[in-house]
Amino acid sequence: MNNFQYVTAEQLSSIKNDLIQIIHSVQNQVRQDFTFQFYFVGSVERNMVTHDVKSNVGFDFDVDIHVNDDGCKYSAKDIKTKIMLALNKVAYCYGYDNAEDSTRVITIKVKDRKNSKILHSCDFAIVNDYIDDDGNECQRYVHFNKKQNKYSWQKQPQGFYLLEEKAKWIKDSGHWQKVRDLYLDKKNHNNDHHKHSRSIYAETIHEICQKYGYYD
Repeated sequence: MNNFQYVTAEQLSSIKNDLIQIIHSVQNQVRQDFTFQFYFVGSVERNMVTHDVKSNVGFDFDVDIHVNDDGCKYSAKDIKTKIMLALNKVAYCYGYDNAEDSTRVITIKVKDRKNSKILHSCDFAIVNDYIDDDGNECQRYVHFNKKQNKYSWQKQPQGFYLLEEKAKWIKDSGHWQKVRDLYLDKKNHNNDHHKHSRSIYAETIHEICQKYGYYD
């Protein structure tokens, strides 16, 4: 059993400002190759960032990097590599370690090495919005297959679609406290250390939508 609690907005403010400066620097570094927009998403956007007060892992932020259409002439590997290299050039100035590559995201961390703790981290997902052959709005993300050491664009799972629209519907329907309670419960019972907060948040939103009729 974990012991997650919510972090206050005041605790997050200065760190979020630093991350914005880091991202702006990355935008400038890759601008000659491609451009992107960025959005804080999920638990950050809804002031639902958590931390386990008894563990050595701090709280984390989630950011979506939306690569503009012209950037997709580059391979998934090129885009992710260029962003990671750009992050490594600037993030250390704000106390972050070198970027780590995982299946869905790039992660940077601030560590308290003396006490073997991660103070906080940020996960960046690289995504691209597009219209499919049937005219539907879709999104894909850069997926890294560690075993094969290959990168590819893959369509987002259904649970990751329209999260903000679903969250607004839940809030307007008066069920937002149920989201907060379920999300915290899921965090406290999660034993998969490779499962990121954005996935748990998406699961929570999907389950509440199912329970209270969003999909009916």
